[in-house]
Amino acid sequence: MNPKDWPLWEVFIRSKQGLDHKHAGSLHAADAQMAIECARDVYTRRMEGVSIWVVESVHVHASSPDDAGSLFEPANDKVYRHPTFYDLPDEVKHM
Repeated sequence: MNPKDWPLWEVFIRSKQGLDHKHAGSLHAADAQMAIECARDVYTRRMEGVSIWVVESVHVHASSPDDAGSLFEPANDKVYRHPTFYDLPDEVKHM
């Protein structure tokens, strides 16, 4: 396989201080193992990562900006999702 034909991979790195993986960037690699090794070399040079995820870019799907209203507008008919719906006992402090 010609390196110019290698698939694009999205790289996610988990830092020592965090619990979540954050998108670090993209790279081309022949397969998943090569993508992980290249991601280690490119995105964790200072030993800041503890975990690497790679996902072939063709498998990443995103919402359309046209759907933002229906996806992200608050659901006014579901008031129980809002914290002010619940009464807290007086014994509960600092919430």
